[in-house]
Amino acid sequence: MQISISTRHGQLSEASKAKLAAKAEKLNRFFDRLTAIELTVDLKDPQKPKVDLLVSAEHLQDLVAHEQAENLLSAVESAVQKIEQQLRKHKERIHERSRDPDAKRTEPAAAAETDEIDDE
Repeated sequence: MQISISTRHGQLSEASKAKLAAKAEKLNRFFDRLTAIELTVDLKDPQKPKVDLLVSAEHLQDLVAHEQAENLLSAVESAVQKIEQQLRKHKERIHERSRDPDAKRTEPAAAAETDEIDDE
């Protein structure tokens, strides 16, 4: 997986870039087919840095998250959380598709029957 970190309107130290790369690398735990992560830090307003996170994966549209926070690390953590949520949702959809389609139809009927029994 390729991780690229770029900045606008300023510079980041190598130590900061290493911390940001480590945070972004955690996304690999949620989806093993990630191909690239692009992290862009906008330092136009140093009091509230803006982070744009673009994640590319095989057989999946690019995932995007934008975040602005009081400090750089919290902005990156929030953006990573947004991407994690998108990956979880995607994996859930894949899991739902692989299930038996008739199982969904029988669940509400079974639940309705148990509700009627409880009411009596």
